Amino acid sequence: MNHQHMFTGIVESMGRIRAIQDEGTNRHFTLEAELAPALKVDQSVAHDGVCLTVVAVEGKQYTVTAVEETLSRTTLGSWAVDDQVNLERCTQVGGRLDGHIVQGHVDTTAEVESVEDREGSWNIRFRHTSAPHHLTVAKGSITVNGVSLTVVDSRPEHFSVTVIPYTWEHTGFHRLAPGSMVNLEFDIVGKYVAEILSRKG
Repeated sequence: MNHQHMFTGIVESMGRIRAIQDEGTNRHFTLEAELAPALKVDQSVAHDGVCLTVVAVEGKQYTVTAVEETLSRTTLGSWAVDDQVNLERCTQVGGRLDGHIVQGHVDTTAEVESVEDREGSWNIRFRHTSAPHHLTVAKGSITVNGVSLTVVDSRPEHFSVTVIPYTWEHTGFHRLAPGSMVNLEFDIVGKYVAEILSRKG
């Protein structure tokens, strides 16, 4: 996987899983999506925040392959046919950056603790495992299932976000409920800071 790929955390569209095929320890996912005809083989697309490479395109369907490590570290291992996922094509460097710098390398999964309807927005609280690089800060950025969000409340192993109606409707967020698992990518700036501090440590 090339590391120059960059995403913004602004989801372009949803894709629906049409077929899943195992080959050795790899798993091939075939998805149907509006953006499929625009894709090319070897292109990188973030699926619920996980950067995967397109291996085939046919009409409105395309196929990506996930390796064993990706399946175990993200929610991809539990994907099923008919599931819908958030899609974003990688950004051309030099293009507009509306969200924040997202690598498409998921750090860990998190569990939804609560979803609270605040009449105009939703407050969603998540719980994740503790690690030095798993940092959130209030008003900082976090990527949840490929969506760039601002952290509202941050504590060790917990954080919450506010989701506006557009994001709620146009991503898979309206299907989240307590117990749902999501992919997390922590802010790259926070990861660098944690790394610097640990080396000084």
